[in-house]
Amino acid sequence: MGLCLVASVSSDEDYYKLLKVSREATTREIRQAFKKLALIMHPDKNPHDETAHDKFLKVTRAYEVLKDDDLRKKYDKYGEKGLQDEQQGGGRYESWNYYRNEFGIYDDDLEIVTLDRGDFDAAVNSGELWFVNFYFPRCHHCHELAPTWREFAKEMDGVIRIGAVNCGDNNRLCRSKGINSYPSLYIYKAGMNPEKYFGDRAKESLTKFGMQFVKSRVTELWQGNVFTEIEAAFSSGVGWLITFCADSGDCLESQTRQKLAGMLSKLAHHRWLVSFSFGQKTMASHEYKKLKALLKAAHIQVGKVDCLTDSELCVSFYIQKPCIAVFKGLGIHDFEIHHGKDVLYNIIAFAKESVSAHVTTLRPENFPSDGKEPWLVDFFAPWCPPCRALLPELRKASIQLFGQMKFGTLDCTVHERLCSMYNIHAYPTTVIFNKSSIHEYEGHHSADGILEFIQDLVDPTVVTMDPDSFAELVKRRKHSETWMVDFYAPWCGPCQALLPEWRRMARAVNGMIKVGTVDCQKHHSFCQGESVRAYPEIRLYPQNANRRDIYQSYNGWHRDAHSLKVWAVGTLPRASVDLTPDDFRNKVIGGKDHWVVDFYAPWCGPCQHFAPEFEVLARMVKGSVRAGKVDCQAHYQTCQSAGITAYPSVRFYPHLGTKKVRDS
Repeated sequence: MGLCLVASVSSDEDYYKLLKVSREATTREIRQAFKKLALIMHPDKNPHDETAHDKFLKVTRAYEVLKDDDLRKKYDKYGEKGLQDEQQGGGRYESWNYYRNEFGIYDDDLEIVTLDRGDFDAAVNSGELWFVNFYFPRCHHCHELAPTWREFAKEMDGVIRIGAVNCGDNNRLCRSKGINSYPSLYIYKAGMNPEKYFGDRAKESLTKFGMQFVKSRVTELWQGNVFTEIEAAFSSGVGWLITFCADSGDCLESQTRQKLAGMLSKLAHHRWLVSFSFGQKTMASHEYKKLKALLKAAHIQVGKVDCLTDSELCVSFYIQKPCIAVFKGLGIHDFEIHHGKDVLYNIIAFAKESVSAHVTTLRPENFPSDGKEPWLVDFFAPWCPPCRALLPELRKASIQLFGQMKFGTLDCTVHERLCSMYNIHAYPTTVIFNKSSIHEYEGHHSADGILEFIQDLVDPTVVTMDPDSFAELVKRRKHSETWMVDFYAPWCGPCQALLPEWRRMARAVNGMIKVGTVDCQKHHSFCQGESVRAYPEIRLYPQNANRRDIYQSYNGWHRDAHSLKVWAVGTLPRASVDLTPDDFRNKVIGGKDHWVVDFYAPWCGPCQHFAPEFEVLARMVKGSVRAGKVDCQAHYQTCQSAGITAYPSVRFYPHLGTKKVRDS
């Protein structure tokens, strides 16, 4: 359990400066920078420097934070203050030899793509053929394979994608893929089950195995047939690749390229993936040749626009640098710009996701300022890795909320003035515009977290309190009311982790307990007056209290929705009753009421887990059905005669006149 103490000291170290990387550095660049520093600064190499240990701990801490998308997002938004709850590494690091010989085996190999948790699925589901090496840094056989794997990657360049996953850094990913030995080599292709390689590790054997999965056909287009073929493709639903100035053969004339730009406007109701360039090539021609086959099933046409030639078109889209965009077939201005890795597998995944999703690239002309419809707007910067990690989650959420809410992204490096109007200072900042209300999203940056947050906005179960409403609702509450209140700070990591669980818990206890939150960054003096010393502070204000300021603080280790609900429901007066053998015989079997009975044993874990659920049920049926519990350890004969063979068991005993019916 993490706590954010109100009074804290921050060293204000700039992690990017410590690692000597830019704020837009990729994970791979961060690993490379850390390795370089580790080889120079490691205490093993500086035995006479008394400060070497502390200096290297700082660099290690910077690396641990910046390589993790979630921690990096917190650091970028709140600085070290937002990381107070996170593990500090315990003063540990690896030996110098580890960083020299075992750390990031393939980080310096251009032909090998190091895949992490954030981009693995996008890569292997892109439609390209992938051969992936799952390795562990300390594995001797993995290091033996490395030189062969590098040579193999060079030979397969442009034919098969060669990848590597460091299972030391991505343990959860490797477990989810069933990896239990190293190295493990798998072939991946969309539409087929992964196939493991069991042969010897010679380059020739790897090549023979990989090439049996290569099945592709390339059709060349030239100036004389390009437009007739495009029209034919539209008729048959098949996409065509359009490439200009290929490595061999004639280039299409500039007049043809301009004609394509005109076609883009005329064919606004077709799906397009368009590469916008400024006179230079943005992707090797052999990469473009793969797009036709890989995007065929999605019926996405592929084209290119040179913004030096068609500047007016690019200016209308606010395109100021080379990029790739997907036009969704819903009009010329309904498009989404790609901000992920500039590699083929990532572009293909983006294209397929984008045409199915409902996320629009916003600009001043279509920014939702009229308040007529609810919008989720993601204010971001393309150089920000947590921003890029959020974009696929927005697409997932937009599909599930289609028709209820619109989704848009605003690039704050292009539209600085618009971002300043909404006081955006950190990225990503996700805001819900709901008519006249504006809500900043502070939960998990995942599709599920966003959906739950929006569900709670539409049908709120958590009351956002200020000092006045707290006094009215909590301090002057009715005798029959119980309140749970979360005192939090937006910059606090444990507070952010709690928010989605808090909303889940609120829905689970709705009708029994009222739930609220107080933002102690906004209402700092008020929280100090309430003796809040650390965040989050969870308090329960019970019903029937003689004094309204009496409360119980939650000191449990777990802050998930179920644990909070168990604690909260446990403070309420019970709605069920304990039944003795006489009670069961006279009141349940021989009485005149309907009964629902929980047969349990005190030592049974599932019984303890189910107990608050039974109390919720008891409250729901109160007035029409009575609820009782039988301790089968204390009253074994009663449970045996009732036919109970497992715990917990719930039975319904309806009263039907003089006849009793028992149902399980």
